[in-house]
Amino acid sequence: MSLQNISTSKEGIYEENGVLIVKGIEYINRIASALASRTRLEILKLVKRKKELDIGEIADYIDQSRANASAQIKRLEDVGLIRTSYKPGQRGVKKICWTNIKEIRIILE
Repeated sequence: MSLQNISTSKEGIYEENGVLIVKGIEYINRIASALASRTRLEILKLVKRKKELDIGEIADYIDQSRANASAQIKRLEDVGLIRTSYKPGQRGVKKICWTNIKEIRIILE
């Protein structure tokens, strides 16, 4: 996909066909901050590779507490790198994480 095919006129963070577009200094800073953590990068790669995981599975994979995994996922979710939904579990509901993002494009104009 070429850059000409992607709408680059508006500032913000938005997804187009699996590409996360980031334009504007404030939005670039948000993405950079979210990606500045090794743990969050590991979570993003893991969710991309496994397609769909719940918080407990992610916590186990990254050897962190569920609370920490949840906080890290929230940061990724806030900038659009991960999406979440709730599904019935054995004891209540589970928060399921996934991503459609294949690429991140930062527009500097």
